[in-house]
Amino acid sequence: MRECSNHSYHRLKKNKMSRIAQLLKSPRKDKNRKTRSPKLYENPQKKAVCLKVLTMSPKKPNSANRRVAKVNITHFSQKLTIKITGEAHNLQQHSSILLRGGRVRDLIGVRYLAIRGKFDLTGVKNRKTSRSLYGVKSQQ
Repeated sequence: MRECSNHSYHRLKKNKMSRIAQLLKSPRKDKNRKTRSPKLYENPQKKAVCLKVLTMSPKKPNSANRRVAKVNITHFSQKLTIKITGEAHNLQQHSSILLRGGRVRDLIGVRYLAIRGKFDLTGVKNRKTSRSLYGVKSQQ
């Protein structure tokens, strides 16, 4: 097979802009965007009831056990695994919590985080920095 010396071959391969006649025949379609937290059903947070509190070991380079909880979303009865952020927690079975989206990279299958300082999950004690993430009020 001989090498193509002229540029007509490469011109055919280029993505050209659609003509108006082509767009009238079949208009452009929006891309389907996949959500990263599908079980929240496009809500920023959801209320859930804790089924079981347990620990999980992370992926390869990391080691310390992470605190997670199996929860059931109240209105949809969807079971999912969430990470309990911060040090020490008071979460028990049948506790109600608020959860938000947010992937935990070193835990497989964990896409949601518990919000501290709401419902039955208390804030982190003696927290001075990043207080809003851990549900701690300001000390005045």
